Amino acid sequence: LRALLRQNPDIIMIGEIRDNETVEIAIHAALTGHLVLSSLHTNDATSALPRLLDMGAPAFLLSSTVNIVIAQRLVRRICASCTESYPASPEIVRLIQAQMALSGNKEAAIPSTLYRGRGCKVCGNSGFQGQIGIFELFRVTDAIRELILREATVGEIRKKAVEDGMTTMFEDGLDKVERGVTTIEEILRVVNE
Repeated sequence: LRALLRQNPDIIMIGEIRDNETVEIAIHAALTGHLVLSSLHTNDATSALPRLLDMGAPAFLLSSTVNIVIAQRLVRRICASCTESYPASPEIVRLIQAQMALSGNKEAAIPSTLYRGRGCKVCGNSGFQGQIGIFELFRVTDAIRELILREATVGEIRKKAVEDGMTTMFEDGLDKVERGVTTIEEILRVVNE
């Protein structure tokens, strides 16, 4: 990576940040005007900041170099050949409400119609065929930068991010459920892993 910086690229892609040395080089590159893209294993987007702090990134440098964090998980896609709709049961509605409270968003509409795959020859009677991502896009705003400088908890950062309009993975998943792309059970399974 150090040799790469001497070539003065505009964009640097670091496969994965795993250690203090990589964090240090990534921050140095970002401070010197390079766009740095990388991956980091965390449960959600907001957990990336405390994880980088734990790896030795100074809060004042991290707050001035991180702009956006995207988290993703894969869910199974309902088979298009055997999709069927059904009404949401009171139990499922309660599970959705509980997950919405955990995600910090109580405002999202709860779908009244859900979808599932019956199972057919095309999908091997599983009801699913292929996968699709659910995403969480976390913009590091000035208010979030202040929280980073204070070394706030993941909970504090997440709360502020949701207040600032961050779409959580659960909300993105719920949108895909409403459109009949995946099942609510699949979303609940994946976001609670």
